[in-house]
Amino acid sequence: MSERTAHGHETRTVLLRGGEVHSPADPFATAMVVQGDSIAWVGSESAADSFAEGVDEVVHLEGALVTPAFTDAHVHTTATGLALTGLDLTGAPTLGDALARIREYAAARPADPVLLGHGWDATHWPEGRHPSRAELDEAAGGRPLYLSRTDVHSALVTTALLELVPGVAQLTGFADGAPLTRDAHHAVRERAHSTLTPSRRAEAQRAALGHAASLGIGDVHECAGPGISGEDDFTALLALAAEGNGPRVHGYWAEPVTSPADAARIRRLGAVGAAGDLFVDGSLGSRTAHLTAPYADAPHSGSAYLDADGVAAHVAACTEAGLQAGFHAIGDAAVTAVAEGVRAAAGRVGTDRVRAARHRVEHAEMMDEQSVAVFAEFALTASVQPAFDAAWGGTDGMYAARLGEARAARLNPYAALQRAGVPLAFGSDSPVTPLGPWEAVRAAAFHRTPQHRISVRGGFTAHTRGGRRAVGDDEGGVLAPGAPADYALWRTGELVVQAPDLRVANWSTDPRSGTPGLPDFTPGGPLPVCLRTVVGGRTVHERPNE
Repeated sequence: MSERTAHGHETRTVLLRGGEVHSPADPFATAMVVQGDSIAWVGSESAADSFAEGVDEVVHLEGALVTPAFTDAHVHTTATGLALTGLDLTGAPTLGDALARIREYAAARPADPVLLGHGWDATHWPEGRHPSRAELDEAAGGRPLYLSRTDVHSALVTTALLELVPGVAQLTGFADGAPLTRDAHHAVRERAHSTLTPSRRAEAQRAALGHAASLGIGDVHECAGPGISGEDDFTALLALAAEGNGPRVHGYWAEPVTSPADAARIRRLGAVGAAGDLFVDGSLGSRTAHLTAPYADAPHSGSAYLDADGVAAHVAACTEAGLQAGFHAIGDAAVTAVAEGVRAAAGRVGTDRVRAARHRVEHAEMMDEQSVAVFAEFALTASVQPAFDAAWGGTDGMYAARLGEARAARLNPYAALQRAGVPLAFGSDSPVTPLGPWEAVRAAAFHRTPQHRISVRGGFTAHTRGGRRAVGDDEGGVLAPGAPADYALWRTGELVVQAPDLRVANWSTDPRSGTPGLPDFTPGGPLPVCLRTVVGGRTVHERPNE
């Protein structure tokens, strides 16, 4: 049944049968036919018999669940790969343990010109502090070391690395004895990452994309830009992804656009938008998110990197150029600046044009009713990370420490965004929090602040169809005839329909609901295991037989 396309590529037909197919086209589907890079049919097991003859492959699902592949809408691919293959301090329980890991890593990598690490977080360390530069110098054996905090908005470095960046002590964000932030951080990070060889970078990128595929992720949105990863890193990643051996990569380049020439240059890089981490502010963990009132644990209100006028100029220029714009905004003052800037841009170029451009905002954590309404009015995609709340929410988490319990309880209001009709796209911001789509769905459904919870189905949609819509693809992220053949197979338990409120009976397996089921996400329960990931009809991950 194989055919040839106009380009000479073989088109294979695959029948999947004997499982559960999560499809809006047929909520009771147990089989699916894929022809080439698209889905040809979904339906019942009995009807599948008519396709059984002559197909190129029959996949016997043996009860496995078939879903659309996930999209992670915010990833830093190379940094993720470096954390996977190198020095990762995520989860280090104490300062002493972190220093021990640094010593071990330095001994194992004697040839590295700069030691690269990630993931430290002193918030709950019993010592109550981050390591001093002297302690880092000793642990690294006097070598250059760059160590980004878990939020990647500040970093610790050794004396030897500072000596490689002349003038860093005069830059904004340098304070002796404190983590580097702002311009000082960007300068040191750029110098540290410049030591990556092309082969080491490719190793890290392959590791990250392979790990994503193993988790059922078929698309990632790479959030790059000056001072984040660099043009060489960005173009090398896009070239690697174009080989077709892993997830698709949609690249965003975070640089302000003020003219058609700026937009054209960003397109030449291969970017789909001038968006992602175009910083309006920093992060809560590093106390650089821009707030309207001071931090609860510091006598300042964070940092403003871009004001409403700058937002307006960027959105207007991108809209005129037909290019997607976007920003990183976390604090309430930063989100307000985005909202005011987008409204001003719409006044210049027209509301309908702004809405049609599908501009986006990363994180958007501290939102009130007014900012939610602006996001809905101008169809701004909220590209959010539910794992942030799982890691830092609650009355005893980092958010409460930084903001106080009352302000912390207002963060990440997914239910309000969903009710207002704001487009949601879920991601991880990996390596800030790990790649993990099912974990993100569970975190949204069991948000630490109950009024912000959304249904499992709503979270699943945000992590599949929402991510595809965020890049202008209205066909992907769903299993239906004519849709792209991007799907994953899962070993899982009983499928249920799960609502976000534990106080009512909200689990149902009643087929009369006509709603496709999803795994039971009761906190603490097992998560699905990915057996296969397929992107555009190509298998990019296959779990070994156990």
